[in-house]
This record gives sequence, structure tokens and C-alpha cells, in this order.
Amino acid sequence: MKLKVLGCSGGIGGAEARTTAFLADNDILIDCGTGVGDLELEALAAVDHIFVTHSHMDHIAAIPLIVDAVGEMRGVPITVYAIPEVLRILRAHVFNWLIWPDFTAIPDRRRPFLRLQPVKVGETVKLGTRTITPLPALHSVPAVAYCLDGGDGQLVYTGDTTYSPELVAAINACPRLRHLIIETAFSDEQHGLALASRHMSPGMVAGLLNDLTVEPRVHISHIKPGQRERVMAQIAAAGGRLRAEVLHQGQVIEF
Repeated sequence: MKLKVLGCSGGIGGAEARTTAFLADNDILIDCGTGVGDLELEALAAVDHIFVTHSHMDHIAAIPLIVDAVGEMRGVPITVYAIPEVLRILRAHVFNWLIWPDFTAIPDRRRPFLRLQPVKVGETVKLGTRTITPLPALHSVPAVAYCLDGGDGQLVYTGDTTYSPELVAAINACPRLRHLIIETAFSDEQHGLALASRHMSPGMVAGLLNDLTVEPRVHISHIKPGQRERVMAQIAAAGGRLRAEVLHQGQVIEF
């Protein structure tokens, strides 16, 4: 599989501050933040599947806009996959005719532009030769991580999470793991805020990496704008067996 980073910032403010979205091959989005807005219309129309980690705005902002932009161009609905708690939030607070039209009923419920598909932690979704499996994550709202498997190798994207023994165990259970994308939203000086909001700080990331038995290439995402150098320096200073590198908008990862 091939994963292109459309956005990996923890906020907006600058040319490379697009919020989280990854394009897997040409037809799958993993989260759907503001980075999706840089795709051309034809590329948007080619997206068949959107896997959402959780319901926060920086990860779902472009879902309503992409469906509105390309719904009439497609013969089949775009399918959004998420755990049931996340789908309930999307129905109640986004596709509710107040914030945005309910595209699961447009043009009608027999032929909608959007389909919402529940998934469960540990249950794999198979898309041709590719599989995507939700993994446990621990955030301030219901959330999951995802393991992407193209057959030859695997990539785990944690989404937004704090340290979770269940997530560590799930990552260690990926035998062909080549890449790990893990968030670090706050610096060590903001460790208390990271704990309160169930995000990661550099010290927490170092602890998680030291608990891994697998040896993936580690990519750090979701850093707040203006904090990149500080956060990456603190991760490096923590040492550990695995070296981490910052994830960049536009980067392409093959596995």
C-alpha cells in the first residue's frame, strides 16, 4: 500500500499546517481533516472509503465538504467507517440538517451519497487485497487506532490517544509492522494538559516506544504549530531503542 500525508498538524496556521488526513492508495482516506482540501476534484471523486478514528473537528472537518462536492459525480455512496459511538456523533451533530444536510438520505435513502458503516475493535475490514483493522485507543472521546495491511507490510496509525497498554499490546501483535505514526500533541512542559486531554507528550511517547517489541519506523504527527522543534528535541533527548522522525505534509510512505 501507499500512504500519502495530506495533513498531519495539530492545528492550522501556515502552509504546512493542515489537520490530519491520509490518502491510502487512491481510494481510501484515513481521517478527513483540512488536508483533504488540497486534493483536486477528480481525486476527491475517487475516494470510496473514509476511516475515522474519532469525532473531533480536526479529523472530520472535510467529510461534509467532500460528500457535497462529489456526491453527484459518483455512482455509489462514499462509505464512512467508524465505531458506533463516533457514527452516532456524526449523525446527531453533523449530518442533522442543521449543521449540514443528511447525505445518508440524499437524493434518497435507497441511493444516498453517504453511507455510515460501523466497525468494531479487532474486526478487520477487507478491501480487495488490503485490510484495515481498528485497534484500541484512549482519548477524551471514543476513539480507535488503525492497522493498515497491504499484504507485504503493515502500518499503524494511532489517531489521537494517550498511553494505553491495550494499544501497546495491539501494536506488538502486528508481525509485519513497518511504520508507526504516533501523535505527540504537547511538549513535556504541557504534560499536565496532555494527561487531561488524553494526548501524548514526548516523555509518554518514549515510554510507549520502549514498551514495543516490534521495530517499526516511527513517525511523529499532530504536533501543535510552532512546537515541532521543541517536541522532536524532547523525544530525541528521551533516548530509547527506537528513533522517531517528524512526519511531513506531502510525505509518501510505502509498505
